[in-house]
Amino acid sequence: MQKQYWLVKSEPFKWSWDDHVKKGVEHWDGVRNYQASNNMKAMKIGDQAFFYHSNEGKEIVGIVEVVKEYYPDHTDPKGRFGMVDFKAVKPVPNPVTLATIKETPELETMALLKQSRLSVSPVTKDEWKFICKMGGVK
Repeated sequence: MQKQYWLVKSEPFKWSWDDHVKKGVEHWDGVRNYQASNNMKAMKIGDQAFFYHSNEGKEIVGIVEVVKEYYPDHTDPKGRFGMVDFKAVKPVPNPVTLATIKETPELETMALLKQSRLSVSPVTKDEWKFICKMGGVK
C-alpha cells in the first residue's frame, strides 16, 4: 500500500508543534467535522502529515506520522468521532506560510486552499514533495 499524505491543523495556543514534540506521540482528538473524520479514518500507519499552526502563524511547521489508526475519541460524549495517534517526526526548517502556499501556482488546487475550514485534509504526493522542498525538509 502506498503512503498517503495529509495536513492537520491546530491552534498553537491549544496544541502546538512544540507541545507535540515534547510529548513525542499523542492522539489527535476533538475533530467534529465528518469530512475531516473520514480523512482520519483513511489514515494508515506510516502515513505522514504536515503539522499546520492555524489562526496564529498560519504556517506548516512540522511533520508527524501516524502510529495508531482511527479509534474512538474519548472526548466525544456521543461516541460518533474518533482519533489517530501521531508521533512527531521532524520540524520544517523554514516554515511554509499560508500566504506562500496561496501565491504558488503548483499548489493552487491544494485542499488547504479549497476547503480552508477543514482541520484534516489530504495532500497529494506532488504537493508534499513541493512543500518539503520549499520548507528545507531533507
